[in-house]
Amino acid sequence: MAKRDTYTPESLLAVAVQVFNERGYDGTSMEHLSKAAGISKSSIYHHVKGKEELLRLAISRALDELFAVLREPGAEEGRAIDRLEYVTRRTVEVLMSELPYVTLLLRVRGNTDTERWAMERRREFDHEVAELLKRAAADGDLRADVEVRLATRLLFGMINSVVEWYRPERGGAATSDEVADAVIATAFAGLRTYR
Repeated sequence: MAKRDTYTPESLLAVAVQVFNERGYDGTSMEHLSKAAGISKSSIYHHVKGKEELLRLAISRALDELFAVLREPGAEEGRAIDRLEYVTRRTVEVLMSELPYVTLLLRVRGNTDTERWAMERRREFDHEVAELLKRAAADGDLRADVEVRLATRLLFGMINSVVEWYRPERGGAATSDEVADAVIATAFAGLRTYR
């Protein structure tokens, strides 16, 4: 018997994200969600139209946080290389603070309208960061022997890999500052020119 519906839209979303990340979006049914939440399917429909709306809400949360980074003063003011470092640091911080939501975002494959929309938005974010890399290269602040497109992919690969290994619940996990410092040190020691 399902419990009395005490879920809020936010707590229901958190459960849905956990189940989507464990089972995959395509492998998750409304039955799975209702069991995980301990509520009836009809109670879920009281909060949302369906599974895809939960996916869109979760992915929107991750994307909104990432795009907000690009509008912060540290991302808009100063030399391109400094702005790029700032965006890299803040992206790592957002990834770690919104880990389940960003993990879900990074796992979408384009099988639904919502997933295709999310992939397009991710490409927009990646493009804005790539533009910072191009400007930093044009300013002479990035090594000329590292192709900008390759550097962009490697930088995102390093940042996005955090979702695969970072597990704060296991204890002894690095803080977001420690992980961001390591990403910055590793990536920019190899990318920056030092005059």
